[in-house]
Amino acid sequence: MVVARSIALKAVNTASLWGLNRSRFGGLPKVQTVRALSTIMSPPSKAVVYEHHGPPDSVTRMIELPPVEVQENQVCVKMLAAPINPSDINRIEGVYPVRPQVPAVGGYEGVGEVYSVGSAVKGLSPGDLVIPSPPSSGTWQTYVVKDHDLWHKISKDSPIEYAATVTVNPLTAIRMLEDFTTLSAGDSIVQNGATSIVGQCVIQLARYRGIHSINIIRDRAGSDEVKERLKALGADEVFTESQLEVKNVKSLLSNIPEPALGLNCVGGHAASLVLKFLRQGGTMVTYGGMSKKPVTVSTSSFIFKDLSLRGFWLQKWLSADKAKECRDMVDYLLRLAQERKLKYEMELVPFDKFHSALEKALGKHGSQPKQVIKF
Repeated sequence: MVVARSIALKAVNTASLWGLNRSRFGGLPKVQTVRALSTIMSPPSKAVVYEHHGPPDSVTRMIELPPVEVQENQVCVKMLAAPINPSDINRIEGVYPVRPQVPAVGGYEGVGEVYSVGSAVKGLSPGDLVIPSPPSSGTWQTYVVKDHDLWHKISKDSPIEYAATVTVNPLTAIRMLEDFTTLSAGDSIVQNGATSIVGQCVIQLARYRGIHSINIIRDRAGSDEVKERLKALGADEVFTESQLEVKNVKSLLSNIPEPALGLNCVGGHAASLVLKFLRQGGTMVTYGGMSKKPVTVSTSSFIFKDLSLRGFWLQKWLSADKAKECRDMVDYLLRLAQERKLKYEMELVPFDKFHSALEKALGKHGSQPKQVIKF
């Protein structure tokens, strides 16, 4: 009892010193001052936190958080890897529609290993590989304590870097291919932002289903190499935006049918190029706006082509009671990754180099692979 109480008092004093309440950092519970001898405590955790919104490279810092109690229905997970996604950056900046209350620990998805479980937890044991599913804020820390029903057990054969990144981008790709129109083998889709992780996943998932992909990339140095890399993933056609400055873009297609589905993550002129390719009655789905320019559509496209414009936000899909479907999709995607049928470029970065990885994720060093923190 003396040992347990000593740990608890130390945790309380540390939290008081920082002015922090760990329940505000990723949903972890407050530390109580009285413990039973059988109380399970998490180890201390190193975390990337932000106390107010602003530029991520200015407002984030790495601190030590004290141990907390693992309650009877909770699981303590030792994090193994977690990515830096654009939506993570937007949450820190305070511009994402759904974000945790500050102060908060950053991160939204990742993979970890069960470290300890509460007395009432069934189905999870120390050593199990798990991901938060649906994803949950607070993954940029070495130990996370959350309710057991948040954690989804995955195969121990899952590649760690893909397990860490499977939910946000690959899941977005597969949902957009399935949710807006019926695609069959031999059909085609068109997308901009083809070099993004979502774009790369769309190419591979489409190819796996026998669906052709037409891909639009920005004009930049090395575009020929980018084209070859995307074609190696399974892209049928890859065009730079300047190549599409022709009266009839469909004349550039050989034996590929006009696409029924277009995917837009850029906006502005790049979105208009997607619309040019769509067949009569086609649908364009917007899931991002990297150019920060609006989507504009000609009146004739609506009247004479009967085009439909839709939007997709993964957070909304996940909140619609989709937990089981989400986990089934995650397992399917991880099997494809394990079989090397789904792959994308990532850079694993040690946790103590977090701010170097953050600079790359912010685009301060040009185009970079997905940054994945390794704990």
